[in-house]
Amino acid sequence: MNYSKINNTLGWLSFLIATLSYILTLEPTASFWDCGEFIAAAYKMQVVHQPGAPLFLMLQNLFSNFAMGRPELIAYWMNVGSAVSSGLTILFLFWSITALARKAITTKDVEITQAQLIQIMGAGLVGTLAYAFSDTFWFSAVESEVYAMASLCTAVVFWAILKWDYHADEPYSERWLILIAYVMGLSIGVHLLNLLTIPALALVVYFRKNDKPTSKGAIKALLIGILVLGLILWGIIQYSIKFAAYFDLFFVNTLGMGFGSGVTVFAVLLVGGLTYGILYSIKHHKKTLNIILLCVSFIFFGYSSFTMITIRAKANPTLNNNDPDNTFALLGYLNREQYGDDPLFNGPYFDSKPIEYEEGAAMYRKGDDQYIKTGNKPGYKYDRETLLPRIYSSTPDHINVYRSWLNLGENEQPQFTDNLKFLFSYQIGHMYARYFMWNFVGRQNDQQGHGNFTDGNWISGIKFIDQMRLGGQNALPDSQKDNPSRNTYFFLPLILGLLGAFWHFKRNQKDASIVGLLFFFTGIAIVLYLNQSPLQPRERDYAFAGSFYAFAIWVGFGVLAISDFIKKKANHKTAAIAATVIGLLAAPVLMASQNWDDHNRSNKSTARDLAVDYLESCAPNAILFTYGDNDTYPLWYAQEVENIRPDVRVVNLSLLSADWYVRQMKEKVNEADALPISMENNQFVQGTRDFIRYTDYGIPGNIELENVMSILLSDNPQDQQQMQDGSRANFLPTKNFKLSINKENVISNKVVPKGWQDQIVDSMVWKYNKDYVSKAELAILDILVHNDWKRPIYFARTVPSDNYLGLDNYLVTEGFAYRLMPILAYTQEDPSQQTERINTEAMYDNTMNKFVWGNLKTETYLDPESYGMLNLIMNNFNSLSNALVAEGKMDQAKDVMKRSLEVVPDKIYAMRETLQKQSMAESLYKVGDIENANRIVTNTTDYLEQNLNYFFTIAETKPNLEMNNMQLGMYVLHAMDQLTAEYKQTKENERIKKIFAEFEKRYELSGLN
Repeated sequence: MNYSKINNTLGWLSFLIATLSYILTLEPTASFWDCGEFIAAAYKMQVVHQPGAPLFLMLQNLFSNFAMGRPELIAYWMNVGSAVSSGLTILFLFWSITALARKAITTKDVEITQAQLIQIMGAGLVGTLAYAFSDTFWFSAVESEVYAMASLCTAVVFWAILKWDYHADEPYSERWLILIAYVMGLSIGVHLLNLLTIPALALVVYFRKNDKPTSKGAIKALLIGILVLGLILWGIIQYSIKFAAYFDLFFVNTLGMGFGSGVTVFAVLLVGGLTYGILYSIKHHKKTLNIILLCVSFIFFGYSSFTMITIRAKANPTLNNNDPDNTFALLGYLNREQYGDDPLFNGPYFDSKPIEYEEGAAMYRKGDDQYIKTGNKPGYKYDRETLLPRIYSSTPDHINVYRSWLNLGENEQPQFTDNLKFLFSYQIGHMYARYFMWNFVGRQNDQQGHGNFTDGNWISGIKFIDQMRLGGQNALPDSQKDNPSRNTYFFLPLILGLLGAFWHFKRNQKDASIVGLLFFFTGIAIVLYLNQSPLQPRERDYAFAGSFYAFAIWVGFGVLAISDFIKKKANHKTAAIAATVIGLLAAPVLMASQNWDDHNRSNKSTARDLAVDYLESCAPNAILFTYGDNDTYPLWYAQEVENIRPDVRVVNLSLLSADWYVRQMKEKVNEADALPISMENNQFVQGTRDFIRYTDYGIPGNIELENVMSILLSDNPQDQQQMQDGSRANFLPTKNFKLSINKENVISNKVVPKGWQDQIVDSMVWKYNKDYVSKAELAILDILVHNDWKRPIYFARTVPSDNYLGLDNYLVTEGFAYRLMPILAYTQEDPSQQTERINTEAMYDNTMNKFVWGNLKTETYLDPESYGMLNLIMNNFNSLSNALVAEGKMDQAKDVMKRSLEVVPDKIYAMRETLQKQSMAESLYKVGDIENANRIVTNTTDYLEQNLNYFFTIAETKPNLEMNNMQLGMYVLHAMDQLTAEYKQTKENERIKKIFAEFEKRYELSGLN
C-alpha cells in the first residue's frame, strides 16, 4: 500500500473530474461583466481597468494560442484556461485536505492502516468535490475572470505551507517558504485575495516551531502575520511604487533629468540593498534574516509582472485604461484612485455634514518635461464621525436603504448601535452569510436579492424551515419551483462541515485554528475591508470563495467524524467506506445534481450576440456612446477579438470624464476614426476643467453651442468666475442651447431617411439637463459642434437618460441604439403621450437581417444579465411592429412579430417582463396573429395568477415587500382585460376579469391598500 501513489492518483482524479465538468459547462464565448474586457486585453496584451491583472492576462494569452488563429475560438480557450486553473485548485485542495486529515488521525512515523487510508482519501474526495461543485466556485470556473486563477494561487500557498510543515525538520525545508513568497508575489498580478492566507500561515509556522505553544504565543504570531500582511499590502505593493514615483519626481523636477531616471536609481538601490542584505546574512550565518530577505526578493520577482502594465501602456494599445505609462500614473492605477475611497476605521454617518476641508497627498501628472502638480487629494472633517463606519454613503438611494434596513425615521439620526446593526445584519448577514448558505444549504433563485422574501435568498428545501424564514412556501409559483437556479441541499453539506469542524477542533486544535483563521480572513475580514454600501450592481459572492474553500476542508472532515461514529458499531474499514459513501452522496453528488443545470453555459452566447446587435444598430463609421460594463465590455470583445464592426467608435461615458480617455478618443483606433474633438490636451488635462459649475446669468433665448463652448474653454479671466479662494474658473452661464443645422450636410451624409428630409429643423434647440459640466459632457458638446453630421452619433438604449444632455427630442430608434437626428423625434406636447420615433427602414433591416439572437429561445438556463435584456428585446420588436402598422406596412409588421416568436422565450423570468408580454400580445393582435396572441395572454395570465397568489400569501405572515410587484401585476391584468375585450377574445377576457376581481377583493380585504 503506497500512500503517496494513492494520494497522487486520487488527487489527479479529482482534477480530471472537476476540469472535465468545467469544460463541459463553460461558456463558449465572452460572458457579461469583466470577461469581455479581460479576453480582449489578454488577446492583444492591453491594459484593463484598475488595479490590473497582468499575470492573468499573460497566462490567458497563452491559452488563446490553442485557437489556432480562429478568432471565434479565442474566448473559448481562455475560458478553458479558467477551467484548468479551477481544476488545479481542486487538485491542491485535495492534497491539503489529505495532509491535514493524516495529521489528525495518525502521526508522521506510524504506518497508516487500510481503514485510515480510506478515511483520509474519503475526506479528500468529499471536501474537494463538494467545493468543485459549489455554486460560487463553479460560476467562476467557466469564464475568463481572475477569480479562478486567484483561487489556484490560494490553494498552492496553503498546500505549500502544509508541505513545509511536513518537511520542516529536513535540510533546505525553507525552500517551501520561498516558494510561498514567490507565489504570493505572482498572485498580486492576478488578485490580492491570496494575501489573506498570511495570518493562517503565521500560525502554522508558530505551531511547528514551538513544542509547547501557548495562547499568548499564538496571538503574538497572529499579530505578526497581520503585520506581514499589512507590510506586503501597503509597504511592497503601494509604497515601493510610491517611493519610485517620488524618486522620479526629484530626479526629473529638481535635477532636470529625464523621465524614468529616478525609477532606475530606486530600482538599482532596491536590488542592491536586497543583494547586499542576502550576502551579509550568508556571510554572518543569519538564517532568519536570509529567509526574510529571500522571501521579500521573491515577492518582488512575482510583483514584477506589473512591468507589463507600463510597457504596454507606452505602446498605446486600443484598450489602455488609465494610461499608466509613468510611475505616478501607475501609482494611481494600483491605488484604484478612479473608484475613490470608502472609510474603514473612522468616518462619517450618512447624514453627517462636512465642516472642514482637508488636503490630502499631492497628486502629480506627467507634463512635457516635468511632473506637474494637479492638486491634493480631497478630504473632509465631519460634524459627526464614528469608529468603523458602516453607514457612510450620502447617496440618496443608499440613505433610503439605510433607513429602511435599520427602521430609522425620516429625520432620525443614526447612532453607533445602528452602525453595528448594519454591519452584522447587512454586511455580514446579507452580503456574506447569505452567500455562505447558498453554497452549503441551498439557493432560492439567481435574481439579485436586496432583502425581500422572493429574490436571492438562501433556502434549504425543508419546507417548514423555509416557510418560517420566507413565507409563501405553500403557494410557490411554477416559475420558482421549475427555476434551474433553485438549488436545495437540505443542510447536508453544512452539517457535514460543522461535524468536520467540531471533530477537527476536538482532535487537533492547532490545525483546526489554522483552517478557522483562513475561513475568517477570507470571509469576515473581507467584509470589514470592503465595507460595501447597499444596492451593489450585482451579487458579490465571488469575493468570498476563499472562505468557502476553507469550509470545504471541514466538509471533507465530516467523513472522519461520521467514520468515528460508525466504527463504534462496525469495523474500522466498513465505517470508513460507509462514511465516505455518505459524504459523497450528501455533498458533491447532491450539489452536482442540483447545480449542473444552472451552471451549464455550454450553449449560451448572449453577451457576444447582444454586443453584435449593439454594433449592428449603428451606421458605418458611427460614434456609439455606452455607459455600463455590460453594454461596453462585450462590445470591446466583439471588436478587438472577432473583428466585428471595428468601424464603430465605442465611447464609454463612465470613463469619458478622465483626461486619459478623452486623449485616446482623439486617436484613430482599428478602423474607427478619431472623434471630432477640437480641445487641446492642456484644456482638459487632469486638474483643469474637471468640474464646471452652472451659474444662471439670465441670458435670453438659446445660445449657439459653439459660443457656449468658447466660454467653457476660454482662458480669458473675463470669461471666468471668481471663486471664494480668489482663483478664477470657467462656468456655464446658460442651459439653453442651440445647434444650427447645415441641411446640405445632413442630406449628403444620409443622416435622415429620404422621406424625412423635409422635417429637418433649421436648428436644434434644447435645455441642458445638468447643473455642471464634467469632461464627459465637455467632450460630447465639443463633438456636437465639430462633427457637422459627418459621422452618425448614437446612444445605446441602456444609457441612463440624464446622459442624453437634454437631447431626448432628437433621438430616433434604430435598434439597440438611439440615433441623433436634426428632426423632432417627439411631436406630442404631453410628455405622457410621447412615444419613441422609429426609423422603420433602418430598424427593420437591422432586426431582420443583421441582429443575432443566439439561443435565447431554446436555452434551458439564462443568467440574470441575459434575461434582463428581454425587456429591451421585446420592446424593440413591439415598437417596430406597431410603427410599421401605423405606416401601413402590414406584411413587414407580420414578419417582425413572426421573428419575435422565434427569438423571445415563452418562459417569463421576472415580473417586469409581463408588461412587455402584454404589449407583445397587443402587437400580435394588430397583425392578425390571434392564436399566438391568445397563447401569450394565457401564459402571462398564468404567470401573474401564480405570482400574485405567492406575493399575497407571503404578506399573510411577513411584511409586504412586494407592493410594487403586486401593483404591476394588477396593472398588467387590467391592461390585458382591456386588450382582450377590444379584440373580442371572450374566453380569455372572462378568465382575466375573474382573476382580477379575486385579487382586487383579496387586496382590499388584506388591508394592504
